[in-house]
Amino acid sequence: MSDLNQAIINALEDLKGKNIVTLDVRELSDVMDTLIIASGTSSRHARALAENLVEDTKKQGFRALGIEGLEVGDWVLVDYGDTVVHVMQQETRDFYELEKLWSMKPANRS
Repeated sequence: MSDLNQAIINALEDLKGKNIVTLDVRELSDVMDTLIIASGTSSRHARALAENLVEDTKKQGFRALGIEGLEVGDWVLVDYGDTVVHVMQQETRDFYELEKLWSMKPANRS
């Protein structure tokens, strides 16, 4: 596991992120290698998780390239380039099923 990914997981665990999942998506995507998904118990918790994540990783020399959804907190995306983090409320996570979506193998094309 890369230093960045370990720093992300540590930051999420520090604020009690729920159901943290790391997916290797190199075979499914040309734009990222790793997808990390975590749940917050409320929009406030999801925002706090994302803010802590950005601050903790910055202290370790990793800068987020972009952050989306922080204002609402229902679903916050933090982009580190090769790693993308989704912090979601559980209801949102259940609805979109990103783990299932990103676990699917692409169909063979002729």
